[in-house]
Amino acid sequence: MRGDAHVRFGRRTGETGCWKQQHGAPVRSHERAVVLCVDEKTQVQALDRTQPVFPLLPGTPERRSHDYVSHGTIDLYAALNLASGMVIHQLTARHRAIEFKKFLEAIDKSLPQGLAIHVVLDNSSTHKTPAIQRWLLSHPRVQFHFTPTSSSWMNLVERWFAELTNKWLRRGTHRSVKELAASITYWVGTWNDDPRPYVWHKTADEIFDSLAAYCERISESGD
Repeated sequence: MRGDAHVRFGRRTGETGCWKQQHGAPVRSHERAVVLCVDEKTQVQALDRTQPVFPLLPGTPERRSHDYVSHGTIDLYAALNLASGMVIHQLTARHRAIEFKKFLEAIDKSLPQGLAIHVVLDNSSTHKTPAIQRWLLSHPRVQFHFTPTSSSWMNLVERWFAELTNKWLRRGTHRSVKELAASITYWVGTWNDDPRPYVWHKTADEIFDSLAAYCERISESGD
């Protein structure tokens, strides 16, 4: 079984058998659903370094020049399937509610009808505009579950963004936004050929108990 002991997932579709209550929003135990971790990586730069990256060699770390030329930026929307590890992505020139709405529409079209869609996301203002609220009302199978304020690190798609940045973007050279977009799309395609779901090694209760204990310690430090 993957993940929390209270969670049971289908390997390919991401269907849930029983999803423990998270962020105050319980899911019915009989519900056929998919859980998506959604966020945006904004202002991804198309960087052309002045020298090629020197690869890792025995006894020598990977090296890269500190200076570069920027050829523009692009915004990346991503939805990580919590169970299967598959990623739905969309690249946009801007980061507004209208782009987010288009991404939600892409998610809705890509998943089978009959599945409820539970979206874990942060409290960005673009996620809560009147236009987004109207869209949610017209698409009742989609439900939002917001991470606590300033806690977007809890969203597992952030871990996937780190993989993309460390293993691909920082090692690459992109001389245009178009080249950067093609590079990201290629990497997402390669990832989806062999998706790897992330697994929390502690239950939600253990994580929150640890945070509570830490907050109690620091609150008493000034006494």
